[in-house]
Amino acid sequence: MRILLISDTHGNQTAVVKAYQAAGNVDTVIHLGDGAADGALLAPIASCPVVQVAGNCDPGSTAPRELVCEWHNSRLLLCHGDRYGVKTGLSRLIERGLENGVDAVLYGHTHLAQVEQRDGLWLINPGTLIQSAPFHSYAVLEINSDGLQAMIHPLA
Repeated sequence: MRILLISDTHGNQTAVVKAYQAAGNVDTVIHLGDGAADGALLAPIASCPVVQVAGNCDPGSTAPRELVCEWHNSRLLLCHGDRYGVKTGLSRLIERGLENGVDAVLYGHTHLAQVEQRDGLWLINPGTLIQSAPFHSYAVLEINSDGLQAMIHPLA
């Protein structure tokens, strides 16, 4: 299973579509907040489900702030990250992931792409697609019988 991860798009719908096209064949798209309307834009054009969580810059969004989902026997915590203070450290985010018994925590908010493993958890942040950022990126998460693998991709 291949999952496109995007976050912090902040209205840059051109980049959202470009990331979707660049990612190639994916089974699901996950938008991790701060651009709920941008994620909704993909729903009618994507050939797969689009899952969203709301970020701190998504007032009025009906998307949940946090979700625990399971794909191919891997449990994932989806959140924006602002409620766990990710800009100052990941300890609260890790604690939340461990509380939920997940294999990976997918988050955004920092605008910094990251894939790392800590305390047995994968921590994956696809970065940002906000127009003003000096570096645009998305991530592709692959889940198979060998486990999880994520890679950050720059958006040219």
